[in-house]
Amino acid sequence: MKDQAATTEKKPQPAAVLMIQGTASDVGKSLVTAAIGRIMTRDGYRTAPFKSQNMALNSYVTEDGKEIGRAQGMQAEAFGIIATTDMNPILLKPSGEMSAQIVVHGVPHTALSAREYREKFLPEAKSTVMDALGRLRTAYDIVLMEGAGSPAEINLKAGDIVNMNLAGWADAPVLLVADIDRGGVFAFLVGTLELLEPHERARVKGFIINKFRGDLSLLQPGLDWLEQRTGIPVLGVLPFLPRLRIEAEDSVVLEGTSGRMRAAQGKELDIAVIRYPRISNFTDFDPLEDEPDTAVRYVSTAVELGTPDVIILPGTKNTAADLDYLREQGFPEAIAAALNQGTRQLAGICGGYQMLGLKLLDPHAVESAEPGEREGLGLLPLSTSFLQQKTTVRAKGMLAQDHPLPLSEASPGTAAEFSIEGYEIHMGTTTNHDPASVRSLFRLQGPDGSIQQEGWGTPEGRVWGTYLHGLFHNDALRRAWLDGLRLSKGLAPLGQTFSAAALREQEFDRLADTVRASLDMAAIYEIMGVSQQGR
Repeated sequence: MKDQAATTEKKPQPAAVLMIQGTASDVGKSLVTAAIGRIMTRDGYRTAPFKSQNMALNSYVTEDGKEIGRAQGMQAEAFGIIATTDMNPILLKPSGEMSAQIVVHGVPHTALSAREYREKFLPEAKSTVMDALGRLRTAYDIVLMEGAGSPAEINLKAGDIVNMNLAGWADAPVLLVADIDRGGVFAFLVGTLELLEPHERARVKGFIINKFRGDLSLLQPGLDWLEQRTGIPVLGVLPFLPRLRIEAEDSVVLEGTSGRMRAAQGKELDIAVIRYPRISNFTDFDPLEDEPDTAVRYVSTAVELGTPDVIILPGTKNTAADLDYLREQGFPEAIAAALNQGTRQLAGICGGYQMLGLKLLDPHAVESAEPGEREGLGLLPLSTSFLQQKTTVRAKGMLAQDHPLPLSEASPGTAAEFSIEGYEIHMGTTTNHDPASVRSLFRLQGPDGSIQQEGWGTPEGRVWGTYLHGLFHNDALRRAWLDGLRLSKGLAPLGQTFSAAALREQEFDRLADTVRASLDMAAIYEIMGVSQQGR
């Protein structure tokens, strides 16, 4: 008889974990996590991202139609895996100065004020977070956990489920990232450590200094001092990567668009995206920024608008509130003047599409304090009713046969050649009150295989809108649309310029190669207790 112990199947060990925290928001945690995970994937490890709680207006739709933070969707793609809600079980989508929609495992759960969230939701959140992390640790070899903001926010630490408390629950070593580009990097790192409890400080196993420009030898005395002062090694100084074309998660990156505008001067096509306070999923326009002939400007005031070739009303977390903002800033009058003076098209995406209609109806007070309705911009014969149930779905289809978009390479006979992929995230349902006066943009395949019309535009294509996010990531359509604009200005078309998907993979590799060359990966693997040789 065989020894019972010998025949007992060994229980698999849970995945190794490593946590990436930062000294502040927007220091590069998401991209550092993406880079390390891509390196580990290349080294042969099945690697997954995890952020227990994310606050962002840029979101990502999983293959099963659920909503998570865009950073975790991006990281999953960088790691070559399919994103799931376990990678971001709690998503907070701000809807006002002091309130947010709480999305749990990809589905809207409730809307709470900041105080209500801390008092009512956080006490029950630990089990949601740890169950999701447990499933990932069963399915993968390594889980890279990303923190949020700073672990040294002493007013928030008692209810923390995303920084040091989580590191303790998972028994995870921590790497602390600081951004030298914003200045005060040594004060940020030492100050963060000083505000941590001793047991929290003991979890910090290394520093990563991000966005460095210049001569590293001039920084070395500071690095030596930091290591002597704290006893914690600097595992790498990552160089500033100019024009890294991997989408950002937070609209804070739009603060620096004036420099981007100057760099874009002289380009032949001018596209103005209106940046209202609750702008969401602005990554829709990243591929346009990568086009050699196209300048994308984000404008917050009507004075900045001018007469661009195209004006785009982007997505928003609160259509009603941002429509009020447009009116307060005088945008309706500025848009009308631009269309009269040479602007060729006005387009709306998701919330911007809803604004183009006749009315916004809110019978359940989804977007307002009380039930009611608002006048839309009145440029398309549509009305939108906000529902309590959210639509989150990935979409595929093609251009409608008689679509109104002025494309350079498409005609009614070739619309089927332009396949379309995208995703929808919205609370409203839109009704067309005069189908004869407008034309459908797309024919999408429904979940049951049926074909559904989506998006509407005026017959000449001057005003159009759609719920589809990711529209400009469709290479053939994007370039044909831009070349249609070029032809309308008497310019020769450029034809196909690049593949958005291929460019994305190229940028993931550029990021990973740069970080591997600058980071002590051997030390990181040792900190995790993992071999550098892979599986």
